[in-house]
Amino acid sequence: MARAIWTGVITFGLVSVPVGLYSATQDHTIHFHQLQRGTADRIRNRRVNERTGKEVGGEDIVKVYEVDEGEYILVEPDELDQIAPGRSQTIEISDFVDLNEIEPVYFDRTYYIAPRGEEYIKVYELLRAALAQTNKIGVATFVMRGKQYLTALRAEDKVLVLQTLHWADEVRDPATELPDLPSGKAGRGKELDMARQLVDSLSAPWDPRQYHDTFQEKVRELVRAKAEGQEIAAAAEPPTATHVVDLMEVLQGSLDQARSRRETKSGRQMQTGPSTRKVGRKPADKDAKKTSAKKVPPKTARASATSPRKTDKSELRQLSKAELYERATQHNIAGRSKMSREQLLDALARSGSRRKKSAA
Repeated sequence: MARAIWTGVITFGLVSVPVGLYSATQDHTIHFHQLQRGTADRIRNRRVNERTGKEVGGEDIVKVYEVDEGEYILVEPDELDQIAPGRSQTIEISDFVDLNEIEPVYFDRTYYIAPRGEEYIKVYELLRAALAQTNKIGVATFVMRGKQYLTALRAEDKVLVLQTLHWADEVRDPATELPDLPSGKAGRGKELDMARQLVDSLSAPWDPRQYHDTFQEKVRELVRAKAEGQEIAAAAEPPTATHVVDLMEVLQGSLDQARSRRETKSGRQMQTGPSTRKVGRKPADKDAKKTSAKKVPPKTARASATSPRKTDKSELRQLSKAELYERATQHNIAGRSKMSREQLLDALARSGSRRKKSAA
């Protein structure tokens, strides 16, 4: 069971409900220890007195504000609490606003809020239901661990969610901070139509379970491979930037690729659907498929499944740059990410010639 990291009350108008604040997320990052290279000696971060070089315990460390060089003002934790009377235990809702009015850049961390006792569930649910039915969020401030937070209190199914917000002066203005932003004239005509078609083709319902932290998975694979003395496979190089002259070709290739994936996905769903499950397969067929699969090495099987039948340069010219790059990826052509369309054509043609010679 999770433990509350803060307890207090939510107030809206004259209504108050005692609540507890709980972290809504957890970190799955792989954490490494630090050692001195060539040894098994652990490296630790310690708080050391700069003058004496001796380690100092947390109870002996105080907060100070430097008003001038070498001149400090000591501030005790209880003094910080005294200047915010009552607010350290109160989430005070000052306004209710539409949820879609808050830009995503303002949102920071997410917490769950739960009533602190069965006797407060009714008032808690009253606030949650009112927020849910009006599609509003409560803008509130509160103090936790010596810091004041601006927050958005919103309703989810059966629970209130509190999200800390950045203050207005913490959010940078992109118009003044970032170079080379597009003008209003960019993104029009046929290119925009094709881009919208691509967005539609790749659209899907939101399902967070289908997304995984692949980098952390690769870190675990790296650790396992090193422990077993295996060779580590390097990641593929990123693709080159799309140039304006190739934009229509790349968009068309992306559309074709998206449609092909959708058709493949639909075909798989039909094969695993209820109608196909009713049709039984003979055990002999399954055994035959298993036997044939064992005879073909995985790498060879993948190569034959994805190898294009046409490898003549004249026939390859009919493909877009995106399709050429996809085939180059299938054939593991080195340096493909930095190649132009013509270079991809030459490399694929040479690859096809080598395959024909080896087959002969």
